[in-house]
Amino acid sequence: MTPGLGWTAVPVPLPDALRRAAAPLAEAGVPDPMLDAELLLGHVLGLSRGAVQAAAIRGDALDDADAARLDALVARRAGREPLQHITGTAPFRHLELAVGPGVFVPRPETEIVAQFAIDALLAAAGPSPIGVDLCTGSGAIALAMATEVPHARVHAVEISDEAHAWAARNTAGQENLTLVHGDLSDALAELDGTVDVVISNPPYVPDDAIPRDPEVRLFDPSLALYGGPDGLDVVRAISRRAWALLHSGGLLVLEHAEVQGAAVRALLAGDGWHATATHRDLTHRDRATTAIRP
Repeated sequence: MTPGLGWTAVPVPLPDALRRAAAPLAEAGVPDPMLDAELLLGHVLGLSRGAVQAAAIRGDALDDADAARLDALVARRAGREPLQHITGTAPFRHLELAVGPGVFVPRPETEIVAQFAIDALLAAAGPSPIGVDLCTGSGAIALAMATEVPHARVHAVEISDEAHAWAARNTAGQENLTLVHGDLSDALAELDGTVDVVISNPPYVPDDAIPRDPEVRLFDPSLALYGGPDGLDVVRAISRRAWALLHSGGLLVLEHAEVQGAAVRALLAGDGWHATATHRDLTHRDRATTAIRP
């Protein structure tokens, strides 16, 4: 055990264990150390965060073996390894996704972006609307569409070998979802002119912009982050491919950085898209732009 965390062979009351776990996380600059401490302890004990909090209120204690396990996990998180890599899972809407090295960890703000595509599929006139998720990564958006609109047919495209493996794991058994391992620029040609909505959370960080968060900078795959000198190279490719995929009146949904809304709207308008509009996330930051295929 690590003496610095204060563990002993005597069972440790959970409130003390949480405080001792949170201290090195706070020192390491983890944004919400107590939250992460509760989630790590929950991972050790096989409990939800709420159950951990209830156990702490009851005065439950942590035995020596579990204290050692928590110690090891706290050390990894203090090194700024993403919490989701440590637990092996990431929540997304109603889903629990498997994630790890080689795949972009889905963020809460993308849950709001996915809603635009889900709403478009629900509003589609046909009995079996078609949705496409380009740069699917873990498969988060595609799986959300497929499970929340079960009468839809969803197709997801991912070029990275590592990310595709995670997406395949997450989408296995979802009968209305087809996963393609390939380049978005020429994928799904058989669907051209038939798709109701195309959505993407593409790499959009400019090549010379270094992310501040160590979890992003050190652990998220570069292929999922960087999008050329202005961050919009992949967006340009998506604009061209989505134009071919969508039928007239079809919807394009793009996630982007909060400073890129105007540039994305200009890019799409230049390519002929109609009704370009940028939408804010729950923190009031520009997060997604939508457009209609004329």
